[in-house]
Amino acid sequence: MNNLSLYGWNDSLFQLKQTSQYKHLFHGRVSAVNKTNYEVITEGGLLLCELTGNLLYGRSLFELPCTGDWIIFQPFDDNKGIIVDVLPRKHTLFRKKSGTISDRQAIASHVDKAFIVQSLDANFSVRRTERFMVQVLEENIQPVLILTKSDLEFSRHQVDESLKHIARQIPIFFTSILSPETILPVRKFIRQGESIVFVGSSGVGKSSLINVLCERTVLPTSEISKSSGKGRHTSTRREMVLMDDSGILIDTPGVREFGLASDNPEALADIFDISDFAESCRFENCTHVDEPGCAVVEAVNNGLLKFEVYNSYLKLRKESWYFSTSEHEKRKRDKYFARVSDEAKRIKKR
Repeated sequence: MNNLSLYGWNDSLFQLKQTSQYKHLFHGRVSAVNKTNYEVITEGGLLLCELTGNLLYGRSLFELPCTGDWIIFQPFDDNKGIIVDVLPRKHTLFRKKSGTISDRQAIASHVDKAFIVQSLDANFSVRRTERFMVQVLEENIQPVLILTKSDLEFSRHQVDESLKHIARQIPIFFTSILSPETILPVRKFIRQGESIVFVGSSGVGKSSLINVLCERTVLPTSEISKSSGKGRHTSTRREMVLMDDSGILIDTPGVREFGLASDNPEALADIFDISDFAESCRFENCTHVDEPGCAVVEAVNNGLLKFEVYNSYLKLRKESWYFSTSEHEKRKRDKYFARVSDEAKRIKKR
């Protein structure tokens, strides 16, 4: 028997279930999504479930169950069931679906914290961390930066300098699976019943970190590649595991590109430490590009705001606007952002 409260079930979810016409049936949480079925954690154990025709053909791909979703099901065999309803999602991490303009792909739902995992080798990228932060904060999920492979040789000073604008806003942990003392603070940071999604590129050590946090092998891992010095891609699906007397960890496959699907481009100013400067701009609706009296551009020119941070802000703001606007507005925005790009280049040359 499973205690579903350990998997995040609470009074709020119970109230959501009461709004469903299927409230008299059983509920469970999707632990993994396969090509033809869903693995669902229930009070009675693990079930393999399929969708009813109404769900399969009556909803968009984005609305179909993802890892972390709470569903209502009808059992029909010892270890099988039919999903008849999906409870409304909260705190859903998603990204722009590859090859599309504005379609979203749900990665995990009912998430409390997102561990943005980067390794302290050639994979390390502040810009990638910023991108993950934007999408995580969009859904009111708490971002946490986990830097792995701290046993490798790296410049702590350079890393700290590059993360200054991020360190003011989110917790950062330097870890190595070879040093248990670096894992302990991360384990203490996870509370019972919390759902944590792990995101990052392939080979940064997400699955290995989850195994160490769980103090047992719950996910497959592979050896380090001798040619590249990186871990080989292991995770092929989004999968949920339970820590003993602690939280729920959701592993995700590594992504080469995390397409931004943010509907709130203006919120980026807070993430990039630009808000304080923006308050001193001459115009309230300043775009921080070429307006007279722009305190943000002045901060870049005076070295108070790093150009790399400012340029990343402009790039992600463009991507966010492009995702959230109509096709007609996109054509107008394209002309505007062409000017933004040219102006950013001129600022760098000053």
